[in-house]
Amino acid sequence: MVHGVGRAGQCSGLTADAEAANLPTRGGEGRQATEGREGTRPDKETRRRKTMETIGFIGLGIMGAPMAGHLLDAGYKVIASDHRSKPPADLGAKGLKSVSGHAAVAKAADIIILMVPDTPQVADVLFGDNGVASGLTKGKLVIDMSSISPIETKVFAKKINDLGCDYLDAPVSGGEVGAKAASLTIMVGGEDKAFERARPVFEKMGKNITLVGPNGVGQTTKVANQIVVALTIEAVAEALVFASKAGADPAKVRQALMGGLAASRILEVHGERMVKRTFAPGFRIELHQKDLNLALEGAKALGVSLPNTSTTQQLFNSCAANGGAKEDHSALVRALERMANFEVGGNAAEVKGKAA
Repeated sequence: MVHGVGRAGQCSGLTADAEAANLPTRGGEGRQATEGREGTRPDKETRRRKTMETIGFIGLGIMGAPMAGHLLDAGYKVIASDHRSKPPADLGAKGLKSVSGHAAVAKAADIIILMVPDTPQVADVLFGDNGVASGLTKGKLVIDMSSISPIETKVFAKKINDLGCDYLDAPVSGGEVGAKAASLTIMVGGEDKAFERARPVFEKMGKNITLVGPNGVGQTTKVANQIVVALTIEAVAEALVFASKAGADPAKVRQALMGGLAASRILEVHGERMVKRTFAPGFRIELHQKDLNLALEGAKALGVSLPNTSTTQQLFNSCAANGGAKEDHSALVRALERMANFEVGGNAAEVKGKAA
């Protein structure tokens, strides 16, 4: 069992900061929660919950909110920051606790999870004023589940390690659907012992969980994932634009392709979005642009050519320039439709009108 750090730096089940705030941590459920239990023998579930580590969760957006919800459903005590806005009400109803500022989250929790948009936001949450780093004590674990720069991740990990804490980079794939279904793929970089400590937490949020290598490698794997996803979305979009303009029913084309070698999760989910024109974001174009920028910057540093990644990024850029930055990344098809002057399932006049 891994312990937190008490007032004098000795291992204890309840941190001084959490005790002062009467917030629950791994070693207990807070003074109020234990009142009136003297003389009673706790049941198995109560004993299990009392040994669970307290989780700090920063970044309760489209992805983070359902992920934190799964941890609450599993019995974890979860603490969030009201740094910019109040946490979602539905999480509060499940027992989410809120404190003021990121440092307070770090003080009260054993494991601190970040799920924010990009590298600058991670840097600010960790090392900015009242940041996580200022609230850490030896023995805690920081997990960044955002998708950010592998190079900067190594720098962040070193700084956290120097404070006597462990660090995992654990970006995810699966989008909003996977976050809500607790079926995310989690790609982890870090030390074995930190990974094993975090495994029970990961298992409440995802299904395919892999320790890929040391710090930074989780983020590198996520960049590779985003290359595959982007290029597959582009291929599906090309196929549906081609087939539709040739006179075929794109829904039936997609159905036929799902039975052959071309079948994929992208064709299944995003192909359907293209046919039904449902581009409300699960994963926004602007975020995929960010990920492909990481790929192209890394490729330049490595002396690697990524010609199709570059082309796909240009198509995303076209979508963003035409007001689609916040649409789902399956809306990449719109860039190809503009060039073809034809909308999947539609006609040339409709595309010309929308372009105007």
